[in-house]
Amino acid sequence: MTQRSSSSPLTRSPLQLAALVVGAVFLLVGILGFIPGITTDYDALTFAGHHSEAKLLGIFEVSILHNIVHLLFGVAGLVLSRRADTAKAFLVGGGVVYLVLWIYGLLIDKDSAANFVPLNTADNWLHFVLGVGMIALGLLLSRTPAATAPRTNTH
Repeated sequence: MTQRSSSSPLTRSPLQLAALVVGAVFLLVGILGFIPGITTDYDALTFAGHHSEAKLLGIFEVSILHNIVHLLFGVAGLVLSRRADTAKAFLVGGGVVYLVLWIYGLLIDKDSAANFVPLNTADNWLHFVLGVGMIALGLLLSRTPAATAPRTNTH
């Protein structure tokens, strides 16, 4: 018998809650990337490419495409957090994607067309931390059946 999933945070497992929080943070970052002031040099925001000089919090290079990717990744996290197996897939799979993006960012010429996202050194190291953190959350929080069982409201 399959366990009925619930979208209530009170009935999510720690694994599902982690995916929900990570998804919500990505959604927030995607939104913040479109807010002048929070994103510096907003008037230099381009759709894609290394020519975008806009920086989220004045640190992380962003473009319209970069912000859209954050928004879509955030929505995916929210949707996939509804079940333990898909929450784990989001965290581990997303972590692998971010580690690949970290390696990609280390290897490309930042002033070339290959830097279409765009990425800078701060983005690269954030991607490394995100990748390791997401994989760790996905693996550690799914180690025991009790860890993936939904919490019940005891009130």
